[in-house]
Amino acid sequence: MAQYAYSARNRSGAAVQGDLEAPTRRDALRILATRGLQVSQVSERTPAAAPKAAKAAKAPAKPSAGPAEAGGFSFSLSSQRDTTPRRSERLQFLEALYDLTTSGLSAGEAVRLLSVRIKAPRLRALTQGLWDQLSEGVPLSRAMGNFPQVFDASTVNLISAGEATGSLNDTLARLIAHLTERRELQRQLLTALAYPLLLMCVAIGLILFFLFFLLPRLQSLLNSLGSDMPMSTQILVNTSNFAIHYGLFIIIGLALLGLSFWRWRQTEAGRLRSDEWLLSLPLVGRFLSTRTVLEFSQNLAVLLENGITASEALKMTERQITNRVHRQAFADATARVLEGEALSLALARTRTFPDLVLDRLAVGENTGNVAPALRNIGQSHQKAISAQLNMFTNLIATVVLVTVFIFVGFIALAIVSAVFKVSASFK
Repeated sequence: MAQYAYSARNRSGAAVQGDLEAPTRRDALRILATRGLQVSQVSERTPAAAPKAAKAAKAPAKPSAGPAEAGGFSFSLSSQRDTTPRRSERLQFLEALYDLTTSGLSAGEAVRLLSVRIKAPRLRALTQGLWDQLSEGVPLSRAMGNFPQVFDASTVNLISAGEATGSLNDTLARLIAHLTERRELQRQLLTALAYPLLLMCVAIGLILFFLFFLLPRLQSLLNSLGSDMPMSTQILVNTSNFAIHYGLFIIIGLALLGLSFWRWRQTEAGRLRSDEWLLSLPLVGRFLSTRTVLEFSQNLAVLLENGITASEALKMTERQITNRVHRQAFADATARVLEGEALSLALARTRTFPDLVLDRLAVGENTGNVAPALRNIGQSHQKAISAQLNMFTNLIATVVLVTVFIFVGFIALAIVSAVFKVSASFK
């Protein structure tokens, strides 16, 4: 058996070093994982180690067959699209990892167990890819960093900080809570938009039914009136004829216009300008401002609570802000903070964020409780967003229903007026 020297951290976070015998390096890593150690480095104590390392360094690198690479190996996922890990697997993986690590398993052993037990194709491919790297001695954070389509930079940095401080379970708990809150917000947003969109689809379908199906069948009755049709009936007939003859061109034009706007918004200048327009809208602007406060307060609180330095936390938080106007303002504030200015004062200079938020943040800075203050700000704005979404849902639903009722009433008036006009002509 070969002799291996290792350095690792135990479950309490203390650094340990030692030697052990094992047939292979992978076996040594598995032995250390069963002892509950988070391995930092394993090296073989044999004379052949140096020549072997030199030979490996001179060997040409093989092209990678997949997105995950670490050190001198690569991990290849299945060529099938349904087995490619996506961002949607992140929270599910972290929850499963947390359940196992809190039960007493090390992170490496937990990932190994998940790679064997999980049946979902994409999640299984992710865990297998992570275990292939962990079994070679790569830290969990670095292995996760090789899956950027699943784990963003903030997640990787948080896991790295948890490994360095020996508080991986606490880090996972905070990260899971944060991602769960974000998922809940997205669910609330989709739920709030689902009902108004359904009403709009029904309204459009009803309008098209009257214009393209019902009115053409009443055309003979309306033509018998000649030019003596009531005003409402004349407007309805002209609208129907216009939609029948030019409706397809209007749809194509609107589709091209929407596509052009979408492509323009993909550019940085277009995104910045369109975000400015959205912020100028009465209700939408207020909602976007509340959402930005929620984004930066939650993200910054999680990063600071897990040991990320203030400068790195601010830079990572900046990338998480969706609105480009607010992101640019936060970037300016970050530059001032790095020069020594307080965050609340730097944000106040941008004249972008609410005064009450800045006052609460200033209190947290003065008392040395920045992260708890940010957490409280995020919780209050989470409730504010829920209330605003409910208001939007009720408002849009009311507008759509009133519009449909008005249109249906106008159609009924036009048809009834035409019938009465025809009936009067036979007297």
